[in-house]
Amino acid sequence: MPPTAAPTTSFDANERTAWAGRADVYAATFGRLCAHSTPELLNAAEVFAGTRVLDVGTGPGTVAAAACARGAEVTAVDAEPSMVELARRAAPAARVDLAALPELPYGDAEFDSVVANFVLNHVGRPLLTLAELRRVLRPGGRLALTIWSGVPAPGQALIPQAMQAAGAVRPPHLRPLDPADDFPRTPDGLAALLADAGLRHTTCRTLSWDHHATADDWWAGPASGVATIGLTFLAQTPEIQSEARRHYDRLAAPFRTPDGTLALPHTALLATGSK
Repeated sequence: MPPTAAPTTSFDANERTAWAGRADVYAATFGRLCAHSTPELLNAAEVFAGTRVLDVGTGPGTVAAAACARGAEVTAVDAEPSMVELARRAAPAARVDLAALPELPYGDAEFDSVVANFVLNHVGRPLLTLAELRRVLRPGGRLALTIWSGVPAPGQALIPQAMQAAGAVRPPHLRPLDPADDFPRTPDGLAALLADAGLRHTTCRTLSWDHHATADDWWAGPASGVATIGLTFLAQTPEIQSEARRHYDRLAAPFRTPDGTLALPHTALLATGSK
């Protein structure tokens, strides 16, 4: 990032709007999906008893609570007040702070490990964010993070496909990441970004799993305005919203299981590096 560039962008401002007051509905919908990677994320960051770990973008506190269960000394942080409140209830043994990336209220080399579960895809300056996460790591400390793959698995594509089929249009103010700040959402691309931020021994691998939810529960996230897909849905006319749900029900049919739930394949990237 050029020295004169602002640390935050309009992308960051839109993210704050997208998550405002939506902790409970996120925890009940997309939060359950994102919890799948928790054990592998903590293993990759070498979080065990006594580890001083920072959980960045803790959301409802799922990763923080799991780290506490391992006996780690946990600090967690999120930019959304409703998430902080939820995380404090989920992980009462953790210190949970309110702060927004790419600036953290912690000293240099304060943590043994830093984890960020599906957080890097929600910041406007990914490289600057990684440099900040590296700053708070001690020498030899471990960073582990997840993002969604740039090639979405069929379950990930279900709701966007339904929206597209209905003719939904993304509102112009919800602009995607500036191309100058973006990076390839591939194992090599993410590992290279970590290396560009000054991390060593960077690796990245793919995680795959089926997420199980009822059709109504899975639809509840975007219907409640969670994340960019949700804000896009709420910006549509009632007619397009109704059409999107109709297409969703049609496209969801191949994912139905004998018990009536959906088995939705998802693919994510898990990257690690050390300081």
